[in-house]
Amino acid sequence: MSLLYSIGQWVLTNGYTVMFIGMLIEGPAVTAAGSFAASLGYFNIQMVFILSILGNIVPDIIFYALGFWGRNKILNRWGHHVGLSEKRLEHLERLLATHPGKTMFAIKMVPTLAAPGLIAAGVARMSLKVYIWWSAIITIPSSLFYLLIGYYFGATYNSIIQYVGYGSYVLGGILILFFLVIYANRKIMKKIAERVEKI
Repeated sequence: MSLLYSIGQWVLTNGYTVMFIGMLIEGPAVTAAGSFAASLGYFNIQMVFILSILGNIVPDIIFYALGFWGRNKILNRWGHHVGLSEKRLEHLERLLATHPGKTMFAIKMVPTLAAPGLIAAGVARMSLKVYIWWSAIITIPSSLFYLLIGYYFGATYNSIIQYVGYGSYVLGGILILFFLVIYANRKIMKKIAERVEKI
């Protein structure tokens, strides 16, 4: 029990650092968890939002840089593994030039396409300014969505816990509901992105 308490205290003490690292790996779930904790008074909600945006944009820039500076190596060595032939790269370059928003949206919203797609944007030499602009435009509403879900689940939990003596059961139910919402959102966003790709 004391070990669990110590771990909990360590997470709260180093909360923002741990949260940011988590957001680099799994942004939406950690954003929602951080805002849930913020609604209970453990973190500052504005700070959670800022970290969520940075936690999405920093990996995007890293993927872009990998593609931009490793263009020939990536194409020659790894291109065929991720379906990135010269012909497809030319097609992607055209899409990024003519429909940067729709293309970036499709890349970022389809889970299996995100990393190779963002690297491909660097390989295709998309303008960094345009790339960051669209990355931010797509990231901010997404981060806000998960922030609001976590915050309002936390606020609901806080209200219920005052009247009900079964706090752990209520928390368990809320967490299950919370992850179901995230799962459903990902499925919906994937379908939207697939339709955008066809346009």
